[in-house]
Formats: sequence, structure tokens, C-alpha cells
Amino acid sequence: MQRTNTGERRRSRRIRIGQPVRIRPSDPKDKYFEDNNTTKNVSRDGIYFVTGVSGYYEGMRLFVVVPHHAPREPQDKEYLGQVVRVDPFPDAQWGVAVQLLSDWRAS
Repeated sequence: MQRTNTGERRRSRRIRIGQPVRIRPSDPKDKYFEDNNTTKNVSRDGIYFVTGVSGYYEGMRLFVVVPHHAPREPQDKEYLGQVVRVDPFPDAQWGVAVQLLSDWRAS
């Protein structure tokens, strides 16, 4: 893993880009929601976005479609992801960092 100047450990460089995403819990024990959102930045193995949905927690497993289009397009890919960080922001907003673990199903 690479270390940035701030001491963070990252496997790949982050790019600031707004990609449409659809996120939903993968564990039936978690309260169900669908969060249609836009990324703040992406990397080969992760995404970061800001949301008003309060159900995210560190360690939570998710299904993540990125990019997400309705109707579905060939480049849309669904991943299994895991929340690695939740940053509280003012006005009931949260920044959520998700590590993409694997392709969940083929496009």
C-alpha cells in the first residue's frame, strides 16, 4: 500500500469525479434503503460520496452499482463493497468511504 503525505494508506490514486452510483445494503439484517447518489472521488478499489442517508456504519456491506444509469447500460457494474469510514458533516450529512471488494455480477 502507498502512504500519502497525510499518513493515509491507499492502494491507488483517487480521482475527483462525479459518477452516478446506486447503493443498497447487502445484509438483510440492515434496514433496507436505496441511495442514488454521485461520487466525490473514485479509485480503482473505492468510492467516496456525501449523503443524507443516516444508515451507514463502518464495516457495513453494500451492493454498489457504479456508474449507475436508468435504464441499465453495459458499463454499469455491481460490486460488493464495505464501508471503511463515515465522516459526519453539518446539516445531517455524512461522507462515506467504501472499499469495493469484488464484482458482484457481470454487466
